[in-house]
Amino acid sequence: MKKLGYLFFAMFSSLMLAACAEQKSEEKEVVTTSANHSDWSYEESTGPEHWGELDPSNLTCVNGSEQSPINVEFPEVKADGNLKETEIHYESTPFTLENNGHTIQANATTESNHIIIEGNEYKLSQFHFHTPSEHQFNGQNYDMELHLVHSDEKGELAVIGLMIQEGNENKLLASMWNELPTEKNAKADSEKYDIDLQALLPEDETTFHYTGSLTTPPCTEEVQWIIYEQPIEMSKEQIEAFRLIFPDNHRPVQPINERDINKNGE
Repeated sequence: MKKLGYLFFAMFSSLMLAACAEQKSEEKEVVTTSANHSDWSYEESTGPEHWGELDPSNLTCVNGSEQSPINVEFPEVKADGNLKETEIHYESTPFTLENNGHTIQANATTESNHIIIEGNEYKLSQFHFHTPSEHQFNGQNYDMELHLVHSDEKGELAVIGLMIQEGNENKLLASMWNELPTEKNAKADSEKYDIDLQALLPEDETTFHYTGSLTTPPCTEEVQWIIYEQPIEMSKEQIEAFRLIFPDNHRPVQPINERDINKNGE
């Protein structure tokens, strides 16, 4: 009888130890997950000033020397007659639409939209929006900014920036704008939206060129930036519809340091 009691006690103790070990393992997992939590935002402790603290992969956000966005001071821009024009090959193609928690993003479903810079082809992967504009012209922000993000075979990036000011309704984006997904990680109701990006571009082809970075973590550098001087327009209602979802999703301007800003069209 004593042996049975001892055996029962031993089995009970083993089960209790296993349960405690499992609980500690779960606690460790929770702590580890919490410690590795590196979600970023545009507000307070996870905002732009703290991006570099959230994850080691974001250190370029604070240590980089060629960060974006920047303030483009027109008197300091260099007119470069030898600057090769960026070849833009856009056409009407379908895009899917999502709210990724940081912006509204339209994802390419084909590889037909592309640009060529100095003979190198960059394919459009997605475009998204910021408010107010991230880049400044002579210290002033526009109402919004559109970024068209491209990459080449090596993964190197090139971004076209379009300033957006309040004006007439942008009919090219109207179908998309009528179904903006308001919830984080939500997709739009329609599967695809046909957008004619070539028609979206400004008539004036004057652009500013400089080497910078992504404007969101991990703030990767060696990004080629092409920013149109002439803004495009969206209606007050369209701008307000975006701001209801993202009241402010812009990164402040960064030091230019020793970089040149070149301008074509002259």
